[in-house]
Amino acid sequence: MKLYSFWRSLAAYRVRIALKLKGQEFDTITTDLLSGDQFSQEFMSLNPQSMVPALVLDGDNILTQSMAILEYLEELFPSPSLLPEEPIERAKVRSLCMIAVADIHPLVVPRVRSYIMKEFGLPEKDLEAWISNWTKIGLNAIEVQLSKYDDGGRYSFGDTVTLADLCIVPQVGAAKMFNIPLEEYPTTTRVFNSCMELPEFFESRPQVQPDFPDDV
Repeated sequence: MKLYSFWRSLAAYRVRIALKLKGQEFDTITTDLLSGDQFSQEFMSLNPQSMVPALVLDGDNILTQSMAILEYLEELFPSPSLLPEEPIERAKVRSLCMIAVADIHPLVVPRVRSYIMKEFGLPEKDLEAWISNWTKIGLNAIEVQLSKYDDGGRYSFGDTVTLADLCIVPQVGAAKMFNIPLEEYPTTTRVFNSCMELPEFFESRPQVQPDFPDDV
């Protein structure tokens, strides 16, 4: 498998973790979103949305959208399972996933930041406020839900890693990168720290990706 990725992409981060948890080998192909690699004809033939990740399986089988990829990997490689057995518990996991994937992340991605700065003349300090606002709102919702589900386990749902952890960890990592204080989210921070003790999470972090810049 080939994973088109970028070190700053939270979506690609989720997929890297999943591939490692499922024990799947993959080649990482850098797609620099800041330089515009995603708009090349070659890449757009893989993903017309000009976004990462894109997971090339074989031939014409190319998957995009991180949640679709995570669900595919879960179905194809059911062990270790990243979803609970009970339908209601699966729904809770997916709900937490979507807070990060659908409600926080889309509002802070580079293309959105670039658009509001160029089209509306948003100053850098106001852009930081924009990012902080939506990140805090989402993290607060995650914190409330995690606290509600908390049974004393290490991860989002007990002592077993789920898709929720794969979505929460990159979002917390992004908050750290943007210097957003995390004191108000103790349960979320605990889950993040527990996950980062696992090699599959630690070895998937942006700082160890081949395209991570030396000056960051």
